[in-house]
Amino acid sequence: METGKPAPNFALKDQDGTSHTLADYANKYLVIYFYPKDNTPGCTKESCTFRDNIDEFTNANCSVLGVSADSAASHEKFIAKHNLNFPLLVDEEKEMLQAYGAWGEKNNYGKKYMGIIRSTAIIGPDGTLLKHWKTVRGAEDHPLKVLEALKELQAQ
Repeated sequence: METGKPAPNFALKDQDGTSHTLADYANKYLVIYFYPKDNTPGCTKESCTFRDNIDEFTNANCSVLGVSADSAASHEKFIAKHNLNFPLLVDEEKEMLQAYGAWGEKNNYGKKYMGIIRSTAIIGPDGTLLKHWKTVRGAEDHPLKVLEALKELQAQ
């Protein structure tokens, strides 16, 4: 995935069974963040920081989508427990995760395995990939960096 190129299309359902595609977000900015697992410490902090700043994203003509390989039922519980105010997409087949480079080899204490790589993409109103964080460190503060980058992109 290269910035300046068209973002990969997707068609996934959210926690409620509502379908989402890239075309649904035409003419607005879109932040997609990929996270490993519902209700884990880092993923909860990241999701809650997006939640707490959703008005700023909305005011910047931007929607936010979270994506993981968790089930719709898991997403429903995660949203209810933490009052999340944006959709979480279900990618159990890992198609979108792979298309966006968010599925790959991870290394934990010397053990290599395949998993979801915490990453984020900002897509422009024309469907172009504007910014891509291939790996995210500091999940709790990351949404604020995304918001800052979004504002910088919109000011150009």
